[in-house]
Amino acid sequence: MFQSLEALPPDAIIGIMSLYRQDNDPRKVDLSVGVYQDDSGKTPVLDCVRIAEQQILEEQSTKSYVGIAGNAGFNKSMESMLFGVNHPTLRAGRISSIQTPGGSGGLCVAGHTIVRAKPEARVWLSDPSWPNHMPLLKLSGLNLEQYPYYDYDKHCINFDAMINAFNTLRSDDIVLLHGCCHNPCGADLSKEQWNLLADLFEERGIVPFIDIAYQGLANGLEEDAYGVRLMAERLDEVVVVTSCSKNLGLYRERVGMTSLVSKDVERAKIAQSNLGNVARGIYSMPPDHGAAVAGRVLSDGELNKLWLKELGTMRTRINSLRQLFVEKAEGRNAPRDFSFISEEKGMFSFLGLSRKQVVKLREEFHVYMVETSRINVAGINQSNVDYVVDSIVAVL
Repeated sequence: MFQSLEALPPDAIIGIMSLYRQDNDPRKVDLSVGVYQDDSGKTPVLDCVRIAEQQILEEQSTKSYVGIAGNAGFNKSMESMLFGVNHPTLRAGRISSIQTPGGSGGLCVAGHTIVRAKPEARVWLSDPSWPNHMPLLKLSGLNLEQYPYYDYDKHCINFDAMINAFNTLRSDDIVLLHGCCHNPCGADLSKEQWNLLADLFEERGIVPFIDIAYQGLANGLEEDAYGVRLMAERLDEVVVVTSCSKNLGLYRERVGMTSLVSKDVERAKIAQSNLGNVARGIYSMPPDHGAAVAGRVLSDGELNKLWLKELGTMRTRINSLRQLFVEKAEGRNAPRDFSFISEEKGMFSFLGLSRKQVVKLREEFHVYMVETSRINVAGINQSNVDYVVDSIVAVL
């Protein structure tokens, strides 16, 4: 049977990571892998996570299942962090949530639930969007389209084109928006733009599908949730998927959550039962360890205080690296204006290089990035920033 299968090309980012590992040049720099790194180039285990893990291991008395919906304490704490403790939609019981295996698992559960509710639904993705959005959601059976988002020449959101596209959508069309730290371009919606979208979506009956995988890494934990909280308050239905991989560094633990905002509490109960049924059919039960850790950090006063401090350090580092890169490029009279990088948020930005220039950076200077010239800003550090900037200026 399997003789009919054909070999597929490797994932673009995984392929570049493989080339990087095979490179023995001591100058090599990896700006492709999409994980947070500290100044030593490592993805650290946060102190708050380490302490919470120790406490949980000491207290744990069973390895039995936690249930289809996952860790109840984790779900409650995540809802409070995402929507706000006193959010009217949360108080009204209109939110249904389920713990998922990472943000990708959350997207999968959301996708299958949307298909179950409306098989002909159209989901619109930003151009560009996270590369895995398209294949992951397509496997759920969704009909996918794209809307204009990023102006590659001006390095900013093409908001007028977005609005024009949304004005052609049908009622119950679904639009996937990045809550903050847009992956891969780093250009985030402003509060004013979120407000305009809320008005338009309410008027046209469009359903927002918000993927917020980086809460706390743009402007702050509360500030980054602006779009989610606004849409949940203004609209009858909202889909939200979140992740703890980035802001808690729990990448390998696969911790995420899918939330559905329904029109009223009765529909929320129905949505909750369907989320659980979909999850049961995909992976049955979620993993517990990472969610137990995240739930402990979010609910314990001292651990939460420590986490906010560590999260602030990560956010400050990323934002300062953006400014440092711009200053270094200006200091070398780079033949291109990179000032837009300091205005963007999160770990990713497009440099605006051609594929030929990206390949030259890799082959001659051993600086690795995705061939779209998307870089992970967190891969830059004090020991490599001068070499990275010199290499980029050289290929320009």
